[in-house]
Amino acid sequence: MKLFTLVFFCVCGFIKAEEDERLPNKCEVCKFLTLELQDVLEKTGRSKEVLEVGEVLDTGKRRRKIKYNTSETRLTEAVDNICDRILHYNVHAERPGSLRYAKGASQTMTTLKNLVHKGVKVDLGLPYELWDEPSVEVSDMKKQCETMLEQYEEVVEDWYFHHQDQRLESFLCQNHVLKGSEQECMKEVWKGDMGTKGGAKEAGGDSTEEEGAGEKEGKTHDAGEL
Repeated sequence: MKLFTLVFFCVCGFIKAEEDERLPNKCEVCKFLTLELQDVLEKTGRSKEVLEVGEVLDTGKRRRKIKYNTSETRLTEAVDNICDRILHYNVHAERPGSLRYAKGASQTMTTLKNLVHKGVKVDLGLPYELWDEPSVEVSDMKKQCETMLEQYEEVVEDWYFHHQDQRLESFLCQNHVLKGSEQECMKEVWKGDMGTKGGAKEAGGDSTEEEGAGEKEGKTHDAGEL
């Protein structure tokens, strides 16, 4: 039992060190920022609410009515604290590239928790109640997300009001934020459990085509699934 505990301590120590050294790059930050923002906007876009704007004057002039799903209010509410959603992600060290970031517990952490529940002593160098706290990588991604959103606020607004026929990750990340050599993570395809089914795969088409493809062909990250 002592040997078993020691082995897992060494393995986990190695994984933790690897995670601390692997901070998210610009492509990964932009990818998950746009995924989360697009997800929020798609949900609120179904609203049939109508807003009344302007003030009613003594002249009897009526307040102007606009649809919520095309309003600036909808965008403002979606962008507000959007980067906090990044903190819901965990590092899945067994997966390659940007696929290492996903919601839910990683295979490694699930295994370790199961061992703890069976009475095995597992020492990660921090209290058990802190195991689910955001990692160094995820916290760094949130900070980079906030900086990126502030820097490209006008680009996001331009997309929202004039270019929603394009996917946000394509318009913002590929057209404005990233150089051609920095876009590799945008091609990585989600194929289910990356710990048992292999690594990332380059997509043959754009993100819209990938979303329409069947499960056998794989698909890109989707905020609702992560």
